[in-house]
Amino acid sequence: MKIPFSKFVNGVQTHSNVSDVLDGENINQVSELEDEFASYIGVEYALATSHGTDALHLAMLALDLKRGDKVVCSVNAHPNVPEVVRHFDAEPVFIDIEEDTYNINLDRLENYLEDNKSKKLKAVIVTHIAGNTVDLDRLYSIAKIYDVKIVEDACDALGATYKGEKIGSTGADITCFDFSSHLKKNVCNGGMIVTNDEDIIDRARLLHNHGITKNDDALEYIYEVIDIGNDYSLSELNAAYIRAQLAEQDKTIKRQREIAKIYNESLDGVAHITIPSIQSDEQPFSLYIVKIDKNRDSFAVELKDEGVEAGLHYIPLHLLTYYKSKYSLRVNDFPVALRMYQQVLSLPIYASMSDTDVKFVCDKIKKIAKTRV
Repeated sequence: MKIPFSKFVNGVQTHSNVSDVLDGENINQVSELEDEFASYIGVEYALATSHGTDALHLAMLALDLKRGDKVVCSVNAHPNVPEVVRHFDAEPVFIDIEEDTYNINLDRLENYLEDNKSKKLKAVIVTHIAGNTVDLDRLYSIAKIYDVKIVEDACDALGATYKGEKIGSTGADITCFDFSSHLKKNVCNGGMIVTNDEDIIDRARLLHNHGITKNDDALEYIYEVIDIGNDYSLSELNAAYIRAQLAEQDKTIKRQREIAKIYNESLDGVAHITIPSIQSDEQPFSLYIVKIDKNRDSFAVELKDEGVEAGLHYIPLHLLTYYKSKYSLRVNDFPVALRMYQQVLSLPIYASMSDTDVKFVCDKIKKIAKTRV
């Protein structure tokens, strides 16, 4: 028996949507997805992209990021977060994390903004690890005080809520989603940016297709280019597949919570294992992150040998060669992120896991934990 870290499921609706595309049905799957997504999130505008990284990159374009600008982000994020900043020859600034949520530490963020007031400081990108959110009311207040834009990286927060409102509708300038995020690879790629800001979405739409504009009264092949953009377009096939996933997302979260409950009850009190300390009713458990107090990597290897794949979210950015050398970062510059990195391990959690699958994972964890001294 083997339990993969992630697994996609194709339902009847998925096959129906994809067949519509292949059969040439007159359905604009991308437009339908954007409308359905905006409605699901509860936001004015949604714009589909070919990948989650493209969503982040387009967000930076929409904010008119320029060379020498600064964008603040958590040191615990996927490399695509600072990567999109560097593509503009702008500078990412890393902030340490909270120990319980693995999210950006708002105290440290505010201290940095207070000590580094500058017109070059353009935005803060906040990653919601496992769908957990920071204190968003405080975050938006900080952004207003220091006049910075907020971009939320919701790659693991589709359907997650804050005070009953879905992430993407709570007050960020732009929120970016990824339908095939780190280690949870799908058979399709896709991303989405959402906003309530008309100026931002207008600029994003312009740059979404090479900065091309067309006159509706002119011939189809006549166009003009008025800015430098790129091609961020999502394919009809990918959109069709994602539409079916979106329709099931709330059910997916419900099942993930059921699985997390089994994990909590089975693993609580197991030697060398610490279950997640955040147990909010709004926690979607898109990831189930435990702490291993000794030899995390060897624990993961033994789990793999027993048939259970695990993940890591994430390697702190200051430990990666490019950022370490580019900004002369030291290993101990971000002590909380460093300490958590040495312990955290993400267990399999996805809607198609059966209770038997979850029990199998728990049994293997307990078996390995007993060998630890």
